[in-house]
Amino acid sequence: MSLPADLIEQLIPEPLPTIEQIEAKYPPRSLAEGQKVSRIGPSPTGFVHIGTVFMSLVNDLFVHQNEPKGVFFVRIEDTDQKREMEGATEMIIKTLADYGIRVDEGPTLIGGKVSGEKGAYGPYIQSKRGDIYKAYAKKLLREGKAYPCFCTSEELEALRNTQEQEGTRPGYYGKWAFSRNLTEEEIRKNLADNKSFVIRLRSEGNGEKMMKIADVVKGERFLPENDLDIVILKSEGLPTYHFAHVVDDHFMGTTHVLRGDEWLNSVPLHLQLFGALGWKAPKYGHLSPLQKLDEGNRRKLSKRKDPEASMGYFEEHGYPRRAVLEYLLNLANSNFEDWRRANPMKPYEEFEFALKKLGNTGALFDFVKLDNVSKEFIARMSAEDIFRDAHAWAKQYNANLLQLMESDATLVKNILNIERTGTKARKDITTWASLPNELEYFFDAHFKLTKEEAIERFAPVADDDARAVASKFAAIYSADDDKDAWFEKVKKLAEELGYAANVKDAQANPGKYKGNVSDIAKVLRVLLTGRAQTPDLHSVMKVLGKERCLKRLALLLA
Repeated sequence: MSLPADLIEQLIPEPLPTIEQIEAKYPPRSLAEGQKVSRIGPSPTGFVHIGTVFMSLVNDLFVHQNEPKGVFFVRIEDTDQKREMEGATEMIIKTLADYGIRVDEGPTLIGGKVSGEKGAYGPYIQSKRGDIYKAYAKKLLREGKAYPCFCTSEELEALRNTQEQEGTRPGYYGKWAFSRNLTEEEIRKNLADNKSFVIRLRSEGNGEKMMKIADVVKGERFLPENDLDIVILKSEGLPTYHFAHVVDDHFMGTTHVLRGDEWLNSVPLHLQLFGALGWKAPKYGHLSPLQKLDEGNRRKLSKRKDPEASMGYFEEHGYPRRAVLEYLLNLANSNFEDWRRANPMKPYEEFEFALKKLGNTGALFDFVKLDNVSKEFIARMSAEDIFRDAHAWAKQYNANLLQLMESDATLVKNILNIERTGTKARKDITTWASLPNELEYFFDAHFKLTKEEAIERFAPVADDDARAVASKFAAIYSADDDKDAWFEKVKKLAEELGYAANVKDAQANPGKYKGNVSDIAKVLRVLLTGRAQTPDLHSVMKVLGKERCLKRLALLLA
């Protein structure tokens, strides 16, 4: 039943813009054929979840990879103000910008604070769009498609208990929708008694009937029609997610809604709301959440349990941001890995992303794979770019690394440039947090190696042979030698000491040699760096410089 105008005014009394004014303010977008408009609607209720960035990346590629390029916008869905966290909106916007997600419309920051927005369809923060929701709730009241509900929380709890006892599907529907058929007089009396109320949709659905859903990610699905009289306006006048997103997606011209699959079962309700308002619905696609193995069982990444659910985790551990995005692309489309192998230097934006290749089950988050992607990504970077990004990270997260990089920037860049200009780049740097391990041994202040420690690491080379390596190589070493000349000296020294000049000879004649040239190189490596594995030793020695090399070789000669 529709209510009298004066009663509707009592229910929603604020002076509101007219339907005509709202429609004039938000004209339909002028879109070319095939042009898409999508969005994400994060809630500012805590840290930025990796799922938010994953969803943003999918939306970004979906609308931008084909011509004519579409529009991707961010809408902050802050109608659950009891759970809102101060600064969370700014954190969302900053994170997406830091990670290079191409956001065409949405709130903008100046000085770290929300200061405005870009785009003609705002406000892009739902709490600033209250009059729009109220105007359309009022419209539904006038048309008899909505009604006030005065049920208290205690009454709703009693309803749920009764339904549970009777073995009935829970919810506010049919005969259980107690306020659905209140008379005009009963409504007026409840208002006169200052009873709190919400506005509910008057559902015309039949929960026994199935409807076909065309999901652009999961394909065809069959779901029951919605018969719940869901709340569309809460008692404080704020809309629920269901109502707000329908109103906003209509007026913001959204063509595709790509979101988590926890909302899949709500599609019949959302389509019903679009129908009740007389609007064309966008296309929906639902993405499975990122998962992890927990004691052999798969489960969704949890904000409460899993530190890696937060984007802050990857920032603090120094993963390059685009490496994280490339890892997420691996999870989204399994053929990205082959594409990257074939196109090592192309930006990931050129990858042909496909919604249909998104899995129907959540991808497992794998740190081993993430580390490999990160190593490969850093291997493709120049020394200058590594220095820039690592330096920016160290400013915020690692004072010791910052001091090291600023104490001798030229030396650090030379270190980073080792094995970076050839056809096979070094892959020993996983994160910026791991960088000190690759830098410190070049600096005398950080290089700590005793004679006893060195001798322990020489095995199987005998002490006398190790001392001979140190003294003899110090006598013949020239910083001007190219790699071939340098290695010839190492091989000649190996032969002089009874070691094979190559590994194959040692393997073919195991009793003839004490070892092979790699054992001699190991002695040099340990004395010069304190470790058994490093990048190309000839290049390391070039960067160390002759004076430092000779000083370190002398450790065994004292």
